[in-house]
Amino acid sequence: MNIQRLTAFFMWCTIINGVLLVITAIMGTFGLDFVYSIHGKLFMFSRETLSLVFYGFLGLYKMVWLVFNAVPYVALLIIRKKYSSDQA
Repeated sequence: MNIQRLTAFFMWCTIINGVLLVITAIMGTFGLDFVYSIHGKLFMFSRETLSLVFYGFLGLYKMVWLVFNAVPYVALLIIRKKYSSDQA
């Protein structure tokens, strides 16, 4: 696997997971009442607990997205640029 293919892989991982993060944040912001109506009955917890769990999940997802998607993609871009300038 060459560096261009690896960079493209991490680019698409970053884009796809970033879109999922945004969709989840939007759904959580505007659809938390709907989620509570379903999960509140199933798991018997309060609205405050759901908000705490959701925002904790969103924060964890954002950190994982940054560490495992965005940072490797940027690092590969830097390495690729350095590697291509060494070839010239």
